[in-house]
Amino acid sequence: MPEGHVTHRLAIGFTERLAGAPVRSTSPQGRFAEEAGEVDGHLLDAAEAYGKNLFVHFGDRAVHVHLGLAGKLAFVGDDGGGAARPITGAIRWRVENERGYADLRGPQACKLVDDAGIRSITDPLGPDPLREDADPEVGWARVRRSATPIGLLLMDQRISAGVGNIFRAEVLYRHRIDPMMQGRLLRRKEWDAIWTDLVGLMHDAVRKGRIDTVRPEHDPVAMGRAPRVDRHGGEVYVYRRADQACLVCATPVRTTTLGGRNLFWCPSCQRTSRRRVPAARG
Repeated sequence: MPEGHVTHRLAIGFTERLAGAPVRSTSPQGRFAEEAGEVDGHLLDAAEAYGKNLFVHFGDRAVHVHLGLAGKLAFVGDDGGGAARPITGAIRWRVENERGYADLRGPQACKLVDDAGIRSITDPLGPDPLREDADPEVGWARVRRSATPIGLLLMDQRISAGVGNIFRAEVLYRHRIDPMMQGRLLRRKEWDAIWTDLVGLMHDAVRKGRIDTVRPEHDPVAMGRAPRVDRHGGEVYVYRRADQACLVCATPVRTTTLGGRNLFWCPSCQRTSRRRVPAARG
C-alpha cells in the first residue's frame, strides 16, 4: 500500500496539472459514472492529501480516493486531447482538460463526498507529518496510554496518518528503538525525535519520489557498496533487508510478522527493551 508521501505527490500533481480550470469527468469502467457526471464540467479547485487519503475538490464537494493495495493513479500530459486519448484497462475515473488527463484504476475507495463526508474520514485520523496543521500531541496521547508494541502503533493511522511499513521500520531503526516495546514505555523525548524525523524523511520522499532513510555516512558512495535495487524505494537500513548485514553493525537483519505486515529490525542496534511498567502502589 502506498505510504503518505505518494498521496501528497498525487495531490500536488492534480493541483499543478489540472486545477484552476473546468474538467471533463467520466468513468470509462462505469462503476463511478453517476458521481463522475455530477462534477463533469466543474472547476477543479485543488487537491489535498491527509495521510493515505486524497481529496480532489470541486467547490463544496470532493472526490475521495484511497488507493489501497492495488490502486494506481497516472497523469498524462497534453497530447492533443479529445478522442485521441486511449482507454486502456479498467479506468474507474478519468479527469481531463486541455492540459492533460489523469486515470484512476483499482482504488480501494473512490466516492463523491461533501464537507461532512470529508470530516467523517479525517476526524478519526491522527496527525499527518506532511501537513502543516499536524498536531503530534494527538499521536503522543494515544501512544503513551497503549500497551500495544510501538512497531504496531506507528502503523495505526489514528496515531500517525500516512506512515506505512517502510517509514515505520526505518524510523524505529534510526532511533534504536525495540519495535516490540509497549507504546506506554516510550519516552516523551523519543516520541518527539521520532516525529521530527518522520517530518523530515517524508518531506524528502515527496521531493524525490522515493524513500531514502540512510544517513550520509551510510550511503553507497561513503561505504563503497553497490546501490540498493528494489522497486519499493531507495537506500534503507532494514526494510526488506532480512538476513542481510546491518549497515552499521553487520548483524543480520531480522524479520517477523506484526499486525499482518512484515516487520524488519536489527537485533543488535535495536536491542530488546528491558523497560517495565512501574508496579502499582497499594
